[in-house]
Amino acid sequence: MWIGAWTSSVGTWMQAVAQGWLIYRLSHSPFLLALDPVLATVPIFVFSLLGGVIADRVERRYILMGSQYIQMACAFLLTALVATGTVRVWHILGCSFVSGFAQAFGGPAYQALIPTLVKREDMPNAIALNSIQFNAAVIVGPALSAGVLAALGETWCFALNGVSFLAPIIALSMLRVRFLPVKTTDTILTSMKEGFSFIRKQGAMAALIILAFAMTFLAIPMRTFFPVFAKDIFGRGPETFALFLSVSGAGSIVGSLSIAASGNLQRKGRVALIMLLVLGVSVAVFGVSRSIPLSCAALFVSGAAMMAVFAMVNSLVQLIVTDEMRGRVMSVYNFAFRGGMTAGNFVAGSMVKGFTAPVVIAAEGILLIVLAIYFVVGQRRIAAL
Repeated sequence: MWIGAWTSSVGTWMQAVAQGWLIYRLSHSPFLLALDPVLATVPIFVFSLLGGVIADRVERRYILMGSQYIQMACAFLLTALVATGTVRVWHILGCSFVSGFAQAFGGPAYQALIPTLVKREDMPNAIALNSIQFNAAVIVGPALSAGVLAALGETWCFALNGVSFLAPIIALSMLRVRFLPVKTTDTILTSMKEGFSFIRKQGAMAALIILAFAMTFLAIPMRTFFPVFAKDIFGRGPETFALFLSVSGAGSIVGSLSIAASGNLQRKGRVALIMLLVLGVSVAVFGVSRSIPLSCAALFVSGAAMMAVFAMVNSLVQLIVTDEMRGRVMSVYNFAFRGGMTAGNFVAGSMVKGFTAPVVIAAEGILLIVLAIYFVVGQRRIAAL
């Protein structure tokens, strides 16, 4: 599963580089550049709660395989459109929306599947290793994409992403672990209510979900605007865009490896909030930097800090939830996590028009610092975990 997910993630990031660059090349619009990830996450925001209920009622492997097939079809459709020179920005945005719809159901199923593959005491390590595969792909994918873009063009980035979906499909077909859902006569709405009720009764769970939303709302737009910083602020090409992605991914791997190597850490909540503070400082530095080496250093630190926060918060949620509620609770977490990306990119994309990307990103870094201080001083439930 790890190898299959990593291979697919490499392909996804190859397409992400080509897609972001293609949108900006066709439109020269920071708003459309930000709209693309918004449209990719809107269906996740809308349908992930339903996806969580389905993940608790259906064999999770089947849901994941269906999700992979849909995303593969979108990648190959874009391949054909780019190859024939008929691609338009709305084609790209539409495929992003359809892929997001598939992820709305695949995401909760995948989040719920991981804990069934390891023992409970190994769960934080498994979550950190899952973060490593994703962020190792952030390094390899953009690096490969830069070479493929220069040598073969955008078409091959989309095509190779389509082929990469075969890896998780094969891995899922080989998996012997089975999830046997408990039969229920409850309606989907009743099952959703049970998930919300479980979250309310768990004390710190709601605070963890709010933190996940706020972190992605303020931190993710920085990555979205890498093409703007590469092209407009530094006057460089797609190789600088790929460099930013790769350096950020390298930091993410270091952060994930550190969490995985540390084992079952005590006071995960306190570690998460310290790393959130570090994340805010590094995002603010990237926003004001006019030096590529300093920007890369800030991106490396922000990548490490972001993954540390993500791994700690995700681990705490997974350790609190029971298996029969896992799909629903993780769908709410996914709803908040991905919803923060959607709202954050939309708000940042709208504000860039009047305030410029550096000002917006620096301000979001400052707000992350304020958020960390609030959870340490004013909302102590997470710090106590």
